[in-house]
Amino acid sequence: DYDGDMVLINTAAGRIKEKNVNLDKRVALSVFDSSNPYNMVTIRGKVKESTEKNADSHIDKLAKKYLGLDSYPIRSPDEKRIILKIIPERVFHQKPPS
Repeated sequence: DYDGDMVLINTAAGRIKEKNVNLDKRVALSVFDSSNPYNMVTIRGKVKESTEKNADSHIDKLAKKYLGLDSYPIRSPDEKRIILKIIPERVFHQKPPS
């Protein structure tokens, strides 16, 4: 997700993603177009904040956007959701070959 300033990644507390960013705030992620994987964006940046605030409603928003469901279907009863807020420092867009 993107809030206009930061990239938002939703995960469960205690997962390897959270453990890794607690050790090193630098991250990289790639997003590609499923209909044309040559059309992709790579983002490098740093995690500015990790928060539980609004993380449950955020994962439900993502479930609605990507799955068409009102709530995230794979939530376990004991998990805590968190949002990793990433400040992009470098953005690279690879355009598909013409």
